[in-house]
Amino acid sequence: MDAERLEHVRGIFKGSLLNLKDTLLLMASLTDRNLTLALGAYLERDDDKALMVEREDNVIDRLEVDIDDMVVTYLATHGPMATECRMAFCASKISPALEGIADQAVSIARRARHLNGLAEVRSGVDILPMGKMVLTMIREAINAFVEVKPGQAAPIVLEDKQLDEANRDHERRLHRIMAEDTRNIPAYIHIMFISRALEKAGDYAKQIAEEVHYLYTAQDIRHERR
Repeated sequence: MDAERLEHVRGIFKGSLLNLKDTLLLMASLTDRNLTLALGAYLERDDDKALMVEREDNVIDRLEVDIDDMVVTYLATHGPMATECRMAFCASKISPALEGIADQAVSIARRARHLNGLAEVRSGVDILPMGKMVLTMIREAINAFVEVKPGQAAPIVLEDKQLDEANRDHERRLHRIMAEDTRNIPAYIHIMFISRALEKAGDYAKQIAEEVHYLYTAQDIRHERR
């Protein structure tokens, strides 16, 4: 992206679009926090953190609705040009992805609470690296949005493939251990679904990265294989 276009894109964030951007960033911050809390609820066997995730999900849901209203109002009242239109549409796609990540955080929190009511098991599956990877993907995608750096968004699409493989590896391990330790199958199933929730959260992070790349370059990379 040349310097002149970069300066133009940065200049569109004012008035209604600045409010839209700030609301989107607030939603991203709360989503990041909820996913972090959900992971803590699982790793630390902390019911309080799990309950906090479930309570605060309503705030994120409300922000998604607010962003939709802001986008509709902006498009109806401003007659925006191409770049401004992409910004508005991008926001309307990023917010459902953030809400999807928040929903996966709630799923993890609920599974964590179920696990806390069961005997602790040694599954041989380490969820923490997946969790860190998902949080990094979310933060990199949002940073690319804030800093107007589409080049940082594209690699996130490839990182998602690593998450997919990690989840498949977890499922293989858990299937093996369930065959050996049948008494604790319910616990292993909860762990399996936590891994799947993280994989789905990674899919949403990838979607955000794709939207950010399109916003600043007008190039759609959703179905590119490289």
